[in-house]
Amino acid sequence: MRDLSRDRSLLAINTATVKAWSLEQAIEGCARAGITAIAPWRDIVQQCGIARAGKLIRAAGLSVTSLCRGGLFPAADAAGRRAALEDNRLAVDEAAAVGAQCLVLIAGGLPPGSKDLAGAHAQVRDGIAALLPYARSAGVPLALEP
Repeated sequence: MRDLSRDRSLLAINTATVKAWSLEQAIEGCARAGITAIAPWRDIVQQCGIARAGKLIRAAGLSVTSLCRGGLFPAADAAGRRAALEDNRLAVDEAAAVGAQCLVLIAGGLPPGSKDLAGAHAQVRDGIAALLPYARSAGVPLALEP
């Protein structure tokens, strides 16, 4: 196994691991520790402001390994599925704006009150299929978190 303590350029910090930090603090912490990559969550990127977040990350010389997270496709009705797709398109835009190498997607669980696992699987498949052309056009690969 590689000793990563000697080459921190191989490391990236997922901001979920430093949840108490703002994006600015996470960027500063990475830079201070010699970590050259970050995987921010959408909430702190949004709190910072998308354009500002991208500027701060680039100014610090950090790469963005991923933006966390999109997905959560299953919904109880068509309106919920449309809202999920729209939010995922926004996530793609945010990932592109901060220069993320990919957008991490999680499937999502069963809609409230549902026991239809096959239906939820179909909604995930259909949601990804609907999102993929948009992500491709933005140059943002989709990464599925198991």
